[in-house]
This record gives sequence, C-alpha cells and structure tokens, in this order.
Amino acid sequence: MSGVAVRLKGRVGPVALDVAFEAPAAGITALTGPSGSGKTSLVRAIAGLLRLEGEVRIGDTIWQGGGGFVPTHRREIGYVFQEASLLPHLSVRDNLAYGARRSGGVDPVALAETVTLLRLEPLLSRGVGALSGGERQRVALGRALLARPRLLLMDEPLSSLDAAAKAEILPYLESLHRSLAVPVIYVSHARDEIDRLADRVLVLRDGRVEPADRRDAEARLAGLSGPERDRLALAALRAGLDGEG
Repeated sequence: MSGVAVRLKGRVGPVALDVAFEAPAAGITALTGPSGSGKTSLVRAIAGLLRLEGEVRIGDTIWQGGGGFVPTHRREIGYVFQEASLLPHLSVRDNLAYGARRSGGVDPVALAETVTLLRLEPLLSRGVGALSGGERQRVALGRALLARPRLLLMDEPLSSLDAAAKAEILPYLESLHRSLAVPVIYVSHARDEIDRLADRVLVLRDGRVEPADRRDAEARLAGLSGPERDRLALAALRAGLDGEG
C-alpha cells in the first residue's frame, strides 16, 4: 500500500488509545469525535511527538515499528496546529523559507506555487504580528507545504478562528484538496468543515476508531438538498450499489 497505515496503542491521561486504520496516498481523511476521545493525542503519536506502542508506516517507509522509531524531525511531515505557531521575529517570507529549509532549501518554483495557491504575495514582507487569524493560518499552511511532506497533519486548524476568518480560509483548503498529491489527516469536530473537505471520515470514540454509524449517515442525508441527494444516488449507482446496499 502506498498510503498511510497506523496501528497504535497506549494510555494518554484518561484515554486508552487502541487505533488501527489505513488512509490512501492522496485525499483528506477527516478524524472526528467528541472532545477527549484522543484525536490530538493520536495525531501527535503519528508525528512522533508522543510515543505509543505499535506501527506507523507511509508507503514502504516505516516511521515506527519492529523496534525502530524515527524521531519527528526525520519524518517527512507537515503539521498545522490549532494556533499558527509562526516565528514572531520573522517576516512571512522568512517563515515560509524556514519551512522550506526543513526539506533541504528553498525551491523557487515550489515557493512561487505555494504563494500563488494561498494568495500570500501581498503578505510576504509583513511581520506575522500584523496578520489576521486567517492570514496566519494560511502562512502556517504554506510553511508546512514547503517542507515537502509525505503526510500533512492538520489538528483543528480553524477552531481558533472566528466565523469570518473561517469562511475566508475554507476556500483555500478546498483548492489545496484539489491540487495536493499527498495524504492529509484532518482533525475536526465541525461538521461543515468535514462535509466540505473530507473524502472519508473516521470517528474516534473512547480511544477507538469506528465507522460512522447508520444514524449519523441518515442525519447527514437528511441535511442534503434534493439535487445533492440525486447526485449522491447517481454516484452510488455508478459505483455498483443498489437499493439493498
């Protein structure tokens, strides 16, 4: 498998994590669930910031398993936190360059593409203290992308933003979804984000991953408009599903 495989187990505070899942080599896998279910702990363990028992693998590269453990700084990971965590003494341009240096240096083509994708050109000379919340998260995302990750982890990146800033950045995440050829694990409890961005959804409850239940699926279906339901039904028929499936 060329995607991501995770099998991790261990206690983190009151939560006993026991998780196994696989994600394909591209697209957004949303990880959702109630507060305290272990979502952030799981993502930190995938990044190597928290050590649990088990295995983390991307493609044929083992980051953890078989007695080995690759430290975080040697994992090809981009990580976007709830807070932007930019370097306050550097400009936007230098924050982006800092991310690029993790992958061996600034690639002018990659820098230009990232700046264009996230529309960062007007911000490059600014200090990060002069940015809005949405702008800061766009810069943090650009910095993560310029590290040329094989896996992008996003831990509730919009949760600290107000409604206006969230509405500002969601279109950029949708553009990223269409253009990015690496797997993304996106942690969120916000249904609107998941519905707009995710290709697949994993629900974490009490430290374990479970498929979305029928009641959850029916609730999501009830919220669709008539044309949206028609498109969903057509997609199901094309996939070979019938009324019994």
